[in-house]
Amino acid sequence: MSNKHILVLGVGNLLLGDEGTGVRVIEKLEDEYLFSQNVELYDGGTLGLRLLEPISQADFVILVDIVHAKGAPGTIYRIEEKDLFKKIPYKCSLHELNIVEALIYAEELGHKPETVVIGIEPVVDFSSCSIELSDPVRGRMEDIVSAVLKEIEKAGGTWRKLEEPLRSVRVL
Repeated sequence: MSNKHILVLGVGNLLLGDEGTGVRVIEKLEDEYLFSQNVELYDGGTLGLRLLEPISQADFVILVDIVHAKGAPGTIYRIEEKDLFKKIPYKCSLHELNIVEALIYAEELGHKPETVVIGIEPVVDFSSCSIELSDPVRGRMEDIVSAVLKEIEKAGGTWRKLEEPLRSVRVL
């Protein structure tokens, strides 16, 4: 295990279907895995610039979100930090621009963490609100989680899968 502080940051809006994928991944990781002490899971929702503090305290950030790259819905992307700044905005919503700004401000403050984005191409549906993920995205959740777990390992974190998910445990 490394002493590197690894922040797994899921962002998105749960009320807009696939837009909430990053947060859903954090929920799944919290429910089904245990992590070394240097790994922090964080539901960033739509906090945008308010994420500057947790971002600037991390040594490595794994940002989980949707990515509009004109691929087939359910396509998973890994975007390295050097490419992230070339692709502003990598998604068409305000909170993502604020995430990139938070990384820029963290650098200005003297502590910009290494960053990688694990993203998935959403089904674009701006006509309705839904708390459900689309079939193509829901069908790739295990693959997204696997990609995040690989990034955690590369950064020096460890994990183990729980025998029983936490949400299935009942409190009497």
